[in-house]
Amino acid sequence: MTQPKTRAATRTLHQKLWANWGAYMVLGLSVIWATHVWADEGKITRSHGYSFYGDLTYPVDYPHFNYVNPDAPKGGEISIAFVGSLDSMNPYSGKGRAHLFSIFGFESLLGEAPSNESLPSDVYGEAYCLLCETLEYPEDKSWVIFHMRPEARFSDGTPVTAHDIYFSHNLLLDEGLKSYAEAVRKRIPNVEVIDDHTIKFYFAEGISRRSLIEQVGGVPAWPKAWFEKTGNGLKDSWLDGPPGSGAYVIKSLDLSRRIVLERNPDYWGNDLPINQGRNNFDRIRLEIFSDDTAAFEAFKAGEYTFRNEGDSKKWATGYDFPKVESGAIVTEEIADGSPATPSGIVFNLGSEALKDKRVREAIALAFNFEWTNESLQYGLFKQRASFTQDTPLMATGVPEGAELEFLKSLGDLVPTAMLTQEISLPHTSKPERLLDRRNARTAAKLLDDAGWTVENGKRVNAQGEPLKLNFLFNSASSPTSTAVVESFVSNLQSFGIDATLEKVDGSQFTARSRDRDYDLLFDSYAAFLGTGTGLAQYYGSEAAEFSLFNPAGLASPLVDAIIDASLNAQTREDEAAAIMALDRALRDAFFIIPVWYKDSYWVAYYNQYEHPETPPAYALGYLDFWWFNEEKAAKLRADGALR
Repeated sequence: MTQPKTRAATRTLHQKLWANWGAYMVLGLSVIWATHVWADEGKITRSHGYSFYGDLTYPVDYPHFNYVNPDAPKGGEISIAFVGSLDSMNPYSGKGRAHLFSIFGFESLLGEAPSNESLPSDVYGEAYCLLCETLEYPEDKSWVIFHMRPEARFSDGTPVTAHDIYFSHNLLLDEGLKSYAEAVRKRIPNVEVIDDHTIKFYFAEGISRRSLIEQVGGVPAWPKAWFEKTGNGLKDSWLDGPPGSGAYVIKSLDLSRRIVLERNPDYWGNDLPINQGRNNFDRIRLEIFSDDTAAFEAFKAGEYTFRNEGDSKKWATGYDFPKVESGAIVTEEIADGSPATPSGIVFNLGSEALKDKRVREAIALAFNFEWTNESLQYGLFKQRASFTQDTPLMATGVPEGAELEFLKSLGDLVPTAMLTQEISLPHTSKPERLLDRRNARTAAKLLDDAGWTVENGKRVNAQGEPLKLNFLFNSASSPTSTAVVESFVSNLQSFGIDATLEKVDGSQFTARSRDRDYDLLFDSYAAFLGTGTGLAQYYGSEAAEFSLFNPAGLASPLVDAIIDASLNAQTREDEAAAIMALDRALRDAFFIIPVWYKDSYWVAYYNQYEHPETPPAYALGYLDFWWFNEEKAAKLRADGALR
């Protein structure tokens, strides 16, 4: 079950922390244990936070998270860019296109970073109370009770109550994304409001309760009264949405130009330990552009002040203008400790021709990473292979030890080759030229074997029908990304495939990708460092036909079995074995052509921002725990670098 606001589905999620992973898996990171009492139902845990294994890094009296600057000044503005088109401030309905800013105002029982990053950002698999003061649950996790903070308020001054949480939970079931609603109904059969500030969730029998407490703790708090007064629902593509309880409110809104958020001076949670050193900017501004070239020029002119660069050409050659040379703009590489996002060229497994794995393998050979990296990306990337890239959970070689025993326990679902052969790695290509002739020959044999023979230079089947592929592409993408996919399509055409690159605007791309109206597209899945019920929505068969989070439509009995087994793991060692096996099985299913990744953030910003000297592992956090330096900002204005 993907949560309405993703609780770091990817934990993308600075400094690599894997050296101590073995000790973590055996001993955990616990420094303080929650309070336990004994009742008729067995042991009841009462705590200020939640971890499946019961250990929490931060004690009940923690003053702030370790990575923040608790003395960070409040003030100033940070501004960023969005490339594309927006037409809604409701991201929950599946209609229209909304920005991340649309959820900034909504909090949940357990704290989440408004920037969709991990919170806390220095540990994995832990969550701490925000709207709740404490939570309690039995040893079998068959239910959870949240005791809410009575002082919590929406931005209009009305209290946040258990009735609002109950209403929000049911609204998501009735009007939210179908894949989410169907998964939740099966797992959470009943919710009870005990009193105005106490709510209890019951979990189904005979299922894994893994992640269910985090799931219900992540439901956004919406004011029931607002929906009853306005008559609006999640199915509506609203602009003027309900008030939230978070630190920021919408100051101004023009979806063709900009969105401005303003820090609420009356925010109820300012003094909570979970918020110390966070929510530091008075304003957060989003500038909207039709394409990335215009956005970059606007950054150089000072129309916005922070840029998280994703274009290798710009990073390699574009930051040599005077403001960088003078120090008015800082360029910085900050290490990213999260596993690389599994981005790549996704196959629509519902397309008839693409159901044959041999065809998919042949198509993949048209992607020349080495040429792309050297000729278009300035050698700045590495080739991604894994869904848990560069972590101890990445499958390598032949399975052995705990992973091998786990795979054997799944019986005939596991192909013999998966047990005995080394895991396949992405193909290699020669960087000297776009079309690698060796790979072209291999692709030709695969296509021949799959029944797509050559007739008049074109690949056709036994009925003489050509092998046609449509690559759906967002026209707002950067010039470098465009060049990459154009080169890939060119190679496909060299293979005799009737491949077309269809460039559409952002709104069309969103609509057609949701309808799976494509054969190929550039998209991403969720990386993972552990198990959770969200894995089934991304990679499982349960919602494969319609899940927005599974663009390939992957439905594999083996993957389902591994996910189910991982959800029932009771030790970190067993969980690690299952996750490594999941990486192996996903790579074997071959539903995405892995492309590239980088293990650091490329950021450029006007020299008026500061961040912790030692950033946390799982978040960049520029909208969360960075802060504004007024003295530096004054100098930029005096020098004419900013107005």
